Amino acid sequence: MRHPSHPIPPEVTAITGLTDEMVAGKHIDPADVAAFAAPAALVVAHNAAFDRRVLERFCEVFTTKPWACSMSQVNWAEEGFEGVKLAYLAAGAGAGFFYDKHRAVHDCLAGVKLLARVLPRSGRRALAGLLAQARKPSWRIWAENSPFDLKDTLKTRGYRWNGDGGGGPRAWYVDVDEAEREAELAFSKAEIYRDEIDLLVRRIDAHDRFSECC
Repeated sequence: MRHPSHPIPPEVTAITGLTDEMVAGKHIDPADVAAFAAPAALVVAHNAAFDRRVLERFCEVFTTKPWACSMSQVNWAEEGFEGVKLAYLAAGAGAGFFYDKHRAVHDCLAGVKLLARVLPRSGRRALAGLLAQARKPSWRIWAENSPFDLKDTLKTRGYRWNGDGGGGPRAWYVDVDEAEREAELAFSKAEIYRDEIDLLVRRIDAHDRFSECC
């Protein structure tokens, strides 16, 4: 726990059970965190797109590590799960365990237990699927200066808006696998720009995936 810079909102207390009194005077030393994380070969988080950005701001060591996401890099839907929240995955579809959620150590142990289980349809461990996805490079394709009236087309296709300009232009973008790269470029040229245009494309791997700098 760490004393926040502002009071905990009531809605957060209602979800997590954390109160201002519980975190009063608590402190996390970045040097201790750096020493703990330094030997790690891989950082795994359940929602790495959020956690990596927070931790990179807190401690520089997390900018140097490869990351994986147990929420988005395991195909839970194909395995019969209807949601991806950690507590749901722990309790549902045969996993069958409950824990005191929203406590860092308990969440981590729940994640380890979940990744260690054999998945119901593929018959392989969740960790194996996670590592396979983490090792695969992907490609980020930017739709810079795309026509405004085609934004819904881009959203429907899975593009997201980079509004703050962090790690790239203020533009729509999509991440695709190697096998989908050429087809996505062809779609953009034919359906969005209707021209032979050179699009901004970046290769992404576990070292920069989920990072604020990406």
